[in-house]
Amino acid sequence: MASTTFSGPVTSTNGFIGAITGNVTATNATVTNATITNLVLTDQNHPTTAAINATATATAAQVATGYITSTSAAATTITLPTGTLLGAAIGASKGTVLDLYIDNTGGASTVTIAVATNGILSTAAADSAASFGDLTVASGVTGLARFTIMFSSATAYVFTRTA
Repeated sequence: MASTTFSGPVTSTNGFIGAITGNVTATNATVTNATITNLVLTDQNHPTTAAINATATATAAQVATGYITSTSAAATTITLPTGTLLGAAIGASKGTVLDLYIDNTGGASTVTIAVATNGILSTAAADSAASFGDLTVASGVTGLARFTIMFSSATAYVFTRTA
């Protein structure tokens, strides 16, 4: 596939640019009123992370980073923010999806994730602790987990462990 790099503004008098094929690289880009179909994101870089090292309710801003670390020596429970707060922080609407990574590789005890008001555990997340839907993240080298937050409205989400 060819790579397409835009270094200046891309405009059209009728609002339609046309088909772009191949890889597109955009630096410091602003896109307004765009319709994007078949978008696939394969690289998830988290330049901003949040640290939660004791039992607490995560702020919407912390969850919005998509990457939370914990280095606690004690068992820690991280409660997610309400659907209303998280939805407002990320501009969610029905169908919005956010992956949340929990990194407990520097911790010495288990991290447990809990949901708050307007956060609903999917049936996968409600399965037994030994299942794929486990809400606990081990400490040490295996202490990584990915959860998916899918919004059913601007103020309510379904929470599932996906890795």
